[in-house]
Amino acid sequence: MTTPTTPAASTVDIIGNVRGPVLRPGDEGYDAERGGFQAFRRHEPEVIVGATGADDVRHAVAFAAAQGLPVAVLGTGHAPVAPEPGGLLITTSRMAGVRVDPERSTAVVAAGTTWAEVIDAAAAHGLAPLAGSAPHVAAVPYVLGGGLSLLSRRYGYAADHVRSLDVVTADGEPRHVTAESEPDLFWALRGGGGNLGVVTRMEIDLVPVTRLYGGGLFFDTPLLGAALRAWCRWAEDAPEEVTSSVALVPFPDVPGVPEPLRGRHVAHVRIAHLGDAASGERLVAPLRAVGPRLLDTLDELPATAVGSIYDDPKGPLPSLSGNLLLRDLDDAGVDTLLDLAGPGNPGPLIVEVRQLGGALARPPAVANAVGHRDAGYLLGFVDPLPSATPTEAEVTEVRRRQRHFEHAVAPWSTGGRFLNFLGGDGTTPEITRTAFTAADHQRLTRLKTHYDPHNLLRRNPNIPPTP
Repeated sequence: MTTPTTPAASTVDIIGNVRGPVLRPGDEGYDAERGGFQAFRRHEPEVIVGATGADDVRHAVAFAAAQGLPVAVLGTGHAPVAPEPGGLLITTSRMAGVRVDPERSTAVVAAGTTWAEVIDAAAAHGLAPLAGSAPHVAAVPYVLGGGLSLLSRRYGYAADHVRSLDVVTADGEPRHVTAESEPDLFWALRGGGGNLGVVTRMEIDLVPVTRLYGGGLFFDTPLLGAALRAWCRWAEDAPEEVTSSVALVPFPDVPGVPEPLRGRHVAHVRIAHLGDAASGERLVAPLRAVGPRLLDTLDELPATAVGSIYDDPKGPLPSLSGNLLLRDLDDAGVDTLLDLAGPGNPGPLIVEVRQLGGALARPPAVANAVGHRDAGYLLGFVDPLPSATPTEAEVTEVRRRQRHFEHAVAPWSTGGRFLNFLGGDGTTPEITRTAFTAADHQRLTRLKTHYDPHNLLRRNPNIPPTP
């Protein structure tokens, strides 16, 4: 390892206390350690600690606090990165592991564990976690941001199903947090993101799901509007056992894209139904009636194949993204989306509408910070960038286009956003505030002021402490 120049003594102190690698710019392995799925605005830390366990995290946070260094945490790196250089980056990929308790239907999950690992471990006991659409995403940060699962309309947010959390707060102290031991912190960590500590382990509920009916319907460009309208009508009466969405995707004409989709602007309807194939076939008949499909992958699936429903890219991928929560989506709203994100529009804008409601609209057994449960839909949008190092003009144009998009769909918006899909240099504290109700944001600010008064943990969608 290259001997650091400054602060030499302090870095040596870290090396003496942690088991994992400690890297500075120029060290072998530094670039690989700071990488992840989001290839735009990569972390540029002064120090990286490749944590192997909770003790490494504790020493890293204590060091950062003593040096006044902001702390970022990197799991799989799907969250966009705040552009502030310097600071200390904790990577958690070495902290992987899951232990299932089949009698209690729970799993203990370490900080760097991906959903794929949890899915496989739970399936051995006839159980499943409330994982998201991409099994290669790290489980812990997903849950801290709320966690919108492909089973969520039946079971609620993943954050609603947390039993306990092990966390290192900004003072370097490890805490085992439950509803009984530290109720305020337990409330805030579940849905408040990484603002109040570095979570090293969590215990979560598992649900009794072994199979489901799911997959996708891909409609060609001439059926884009018909598919979106049919899905909106169909979703109004869909049972809670169905979690679904529709995406408008301009697929590039490049190798790697399935041939039927290559170079086409497609409506992709995603279905996850907690039922057998016969009931699923009856359920989706109105959607298939829209017309011929480019691809139709709907079938009965084992719970271990849940990632095939979205078949999200495994990256890395440079992009800028955002989201809005919608009250509803009427015909005028559909027309607006098609005008903004249909064929003929500049740029490769990808738009997805996810249905909420069902169990997502109900309060959990133990309250948490997840906000805006009254929203009907989540509207997400992603602009893939031409490279990991786009020009400032290219970034400015994408941001301008996304601001125009948000303004145009504002009549259907609740004014809220979903925390999991916020991040990056476009996410100010004012935007982060919109992920919560006013009362919950005030409560989170008070707790931030108590647990992290110097805003050490600010490389995230940030809730600043009171000055």
